[in-house]
Amino acid sequence: MSVWLPGAPCTPRACVEPAGRGAVTARAVLRLTAVAVVLLAGIVLLPVGRRVPAALVRRWSLTVVRAAGVRVRVRGGAAPAGGVLLVANHISWLDIPLLAAVRPARMIAKAEIRRWPVAGALAARAGVVFIERDRLRALPGTVAHLADALRSGAAVGVFPEGSTWCGRAQGTFRRAVFQAALDAGVPVQPVRLGYRLDSGAASTAAAFVGDDSLLASLWRVAATRGLVAEVDVRPVIPPGAHQDRRALAHAAQTG
Repeated sequence: MSVWLPGAPCTPRACVEPAGRGAVTARAVLRLTAVAVVLLAGIVLLPVGRRVPAALVRRWSLTVVRAAGVRVRVRGGAAPAGGVLLVANHISWLDIPLLAAVRPARMIAKAEIRRWPVAGALAARAGVVFIERDRLRALPGTVAHLADALRSGAAVGVFPEGSTWCGRAQGTFRRAVFQAALDAGVPVQPVRLGYRLDSGAASTAAAFVGDDSLLASLWRVAATRGLVAEVDVRPVIPPGAHQDRRALAHAAQTG
């Protein structure tokens, strides 16, 4: 089991409901086309990187989600300025643009992505922090690197469960990343993510779990009617509120 990426028991067959009878093929195709156009627009902006205004990044991130046919409801205030660790539960690929809509941040990703053709270079240009998931010896260096980024005033975004869960079940926040916030003396901004239908019923249609393919997940989201993403920005945890990473991780998950 990886230090950073524990396994989750959720699987598409056991946990994820299909798009349902309301799915309309033509509408799903149009939505996926819109997502592709918005993503390409973001790739065009990558060469200017961090010079893009945060407000524009937030708008683009929300546009990605809405292009997939998902409405967004945000509760809570804005994330603090300066260095901050943004943490959220992890359900879907949609979580990444949703977290960026709260505040654009340098995301954490597995080191293997850095070696992917095209995608690796794009992720690096976007400021992604790559980690060696399976090397315990690399853990202190990774935490130190994250702390340096936080001290510089950057926002760092992470999903401390280490794996996607279906939303009905959830994992435990891994403690290691919270050490970086303690070392840097920066606040932690918890965010809770969830997905519902217009009816108010919880939905797992957005979940991207187990051996689910990205294409299958994209299609399911685009074909589901009335899907709503809920973003709950919880009260910020100030520096010094907790003295150890175990207590800080627990407070971020339950607060």
